[in-house]
Amino acid sequence: MARVEITYCPKCRWLPRAAWLAEELLFTFDRGLSVTLRPGAAGEMRVTLDGDVIFDRAVEGRFPEPKELKQAIRDRVDPGRALGHSDR
Repeated sequence: MARVEITYCPKCRWLPRAAWLAEELLFTFDRGLSVTLRPGAAGEMRVTLDGDVIFDRAVEGRFPEPKELKQAIRDRVDPGRALGHSDR
């Protein structure tokens, strides 16, 4: 099972955004994916897949879009999977 960890800044009140991303991922990958939300440091929003960083707000300078996370995860865990409108 692939493991996604979303680390967010609780002081910045980013838990709702992190939870929304988790919901999007769990809805898309209903089996074979576990998602963990983890409070982090100030200003932190990072997403890892099996320990590898797939998105870091500090590097990108913005928040992740669900579409790009879904595509990055799909490409690593199930490359043949169609994502519907997220593939466009």
